[in-house]
Amino acid sequence: MNAYLLLVVAAFGAGVLNTVAGGGTFLTFPALVWAGIPPVAANATSTVAVFPGYLSGAAGFRRELSGFDPRLLKKIVALTALGGLAGSGLLLISSNQAFSLIVPFLLAFATLVFAFGDRLQAWARARALDTQGGALPTLLVAVYGGYFNGGLGIVLLALFSLWGMRDLNAMNGLKNALSFVLSVLSVITFAWAGLVAWPQAVAMMAAAALGGYAGAPLARALPRRMLRAIVIGTGAIMSLVFFARLWM
Repeated sequence: MNAYLLLVVAAFGAGVLNTVAGGGTFLTFPALVWAGIPPVAANATSTVAVFPGYLSGAAGFRRELSGFDPRLLKKIVALTALGGLAGSGLLLISSNQAFSLIVPFLLAFATLVFAFGDRLQAWARARALDTQGGALPTLLVAVYGGYFNGGLGIVLLALFSLWGMRDLNAMNGLKNALSFVLSVLSVITFAWAGLVAWPQAVAMMAAAALGGYAGAPLARALPRRMLRAIVIGTGAIMSLVFFARLWM
């Protein structure tokens, strides 16, 4: 398959996945690596490819976001920005060899969080943890998101569950807003550092946007269990592939 065609198909699929369940980076990052982009640049380009969808996603939840305490929301955004800058800065000083060693573990972590997300939410809600806006957990997740965008939405939802949030629409709105903040900072950092493969990124941005639009009716039509199985299966396969690459 032509490399550009593969990237466009992967980006379209990522747009669909991000709309219906999350985990779109499980497609875009491996596709870029397969197309010959070095791992660090592939991660940066993948972040650029999917970030416009976060803004439209946040805009769709304006009403839910307006329900947050403005001071708390500013605190969370500031912590997210700080952690995102730190994470993207860490990526700049990571060699391709070091990043390649870490990626399989990051992919596996994000897949496990997604797979056991419902249980994690139930555990957090049963204990009514009062950690909303906690600085350290928010910073750690933001550093993760700035360093590696894969599974970011899934990890953010897990964080919100630990805060005790129960309104899924509010959680999705905040997830998209924070993902956009993280991604904008990462895109600026990566572009300044010259890590982004722009021809591939532009083509993938357009395909991801189309996939996000197409994903809405698909999300309504497919059973949630099937969507979860697709994301978990994709994440597990990609994790195994990248673990195998360590030995090749």
